[in-house]
Amino acid sequence: MNLHDKALRSEPGATAGKAARQQTRRLNLALQGGGAHGAFTWGVLDRLLDEERLSFEGVVATSAGAMNAAVLAYGLAEGGRKGAQAALANFWRRVSHAAALSPLQPAPWERLMGARSLEHSPAFLMFDLITRMLSPYQFNPLNYNPLRNVLEQSVDLDAVRSAGCPLKVHLCATNVRTGKVKVFTNADLSIDAIMASACLPFLFQAVEIDGEAYWDGGYMGNPAIFPLIYSCDTPDVLIVHINPIERLELPKTAFDILNRINEISFNSSLLREMRAIAFVTRLIDNDMAGDLKLKRIFVHAISDDETMRSLSAASKLNADWGALIELRDRGRTCADAWLKANYAAIGERSTVDIEKTYL
Repeated sequence: MNLHDKALRSEPGATAGKAARQQTRRLNLALQGGGAHGAFTWGVLDRLLDEERLSFEGVVATSAGAMNAAVLAYGLAEGGRKGAQAALANFWRRVSHAAALSPLQPAPWERLMGARSLEHSPAFLMFDLITRMLSPYQFNPLNYNPLRNVLEQSVDLDAVRSAGCPLKVHLCATNVRTGKVKVFTNADLSIDAIMASACLPFLFQAVEIDGEAYWDGGYMGNPAIFPLIYSCDTPDVLIVHINPIERLELPKTAFDILNRINEISFNSSLLREMRAIAFVTRLIDNDMAGDLKLKRIFVHAISDDETMRSLSAASKLNADWGALIELRDRGRTCADAWLKANYAAIGERSTVDIEKTYL
């Protein structure tokens, strides 16, 4: 942990007195993965943390969402709301600093025009070609990943594993051997577990933990919802989407086709769980649950599909600070609008039409 982060150790209860006098509502968080687009989730969390009447019981997350979740839990444990906001800002600043040393940069003429796309970057085009022809065991034999150093500087996992951590953390990874989802919780959280959740198999070697190899959790849960149902009392789940469920235009370039295939596969497990939640809800509503003691789940969602559809697939690898800030600000704006429209519904009802949105 960087010494600069010791500033997170502000008094966690600084705003507790005021918040206690207000009606509070609780949420569980479900955070999707999507590379640098995870900065949108940073903005959502930053705005939610401003809301003193709101608290969190659990979080389930994948890939970039897993990194946000781990940093959020660390910040809350060390410094409360303000600590969490500072920890997230520090993390994403370090991501940008690491990216500045990468050859994957926007083409010079695009940077001069204010564009931040990587699609025309010579280094990106070469990188894309290499990853289609060679495996990460061939082109990256030392398995270097700058995000590992970023995480090691940004998170003290002892704080997340401690009994004092106020957030139940569940990070999803895919077991390469069994094809099943693996959920890492507070007690077994490690840098390797976070890296496993974000391990794209075309870019990085599988992460081995206790004799098992893991790839990105998005293949089997982006994110999975069931850990929140089983381990949390709070019935409300807020899903932060950064992978569009629908796209209006037919992808025609090779890269866009591959990106859409990934979006569909990464959303598929979430759609299956939403079907199950919708089915259980119908049973409860129609008094057909009998003695099954089924749990009602209230589903909420924050997304900005218009913005995400406008971004190229290559932008998921673009951690330019200006691009990250734009996504953060979009996340804050969307979260603010969601809170104003739906805060009173937390604990009362879903604010998403599950069947229309997910089925």
